[in-house]
Amino acid sequence: MSRFLADFLFVLAAWTLVIKYAFPVAYALNEGVPVLSYVMWDFWWVAHIWLGWALINRPPYTFALALVVSVAEIIIVVTKFALFLAEPQWDIWTSNWFINKCFVLACFVLLLASMVVKPGEFRRRTADGLRTP
Repeated sequence: MSRFLADFLFVLAAWTLVIKYAFPVAYALNEGVPVLSYVMWDFWWVAHIWLGWALINRPPYTFALALVVSVAEIIIVVTKFALFLAEPQWDIWTSNWFINKCFVLACFVLLLASMVVKPGEFRRRTADGLRTP
């Protein structure tokens, strides 16, 4: 399950880069406006790549990192949803943002649930491939 979640995080990071950087730049170029006009600055994709890497390589801090990032992402996304859904204004940008955040929320709820059900999955592996207690 942790490998699936690592892959999910890598896909989320790539999707975030496309939705928040590549698509807005292409859109701005097409409209002839300054290239950074629509970019949504966000660097959570770096944390997602780091956590995905940690889930595969299992450094000693993997469980703590997964727990902190999961709880932080869930709180942030739920708060943003509550604020947005109080007065939603749907356009191409908010629709892309909302869909992205739905997948981010699903990923981190699944990760947190996995950590509760099988915490040993997130422990460091020894040289022989076994997990440490």
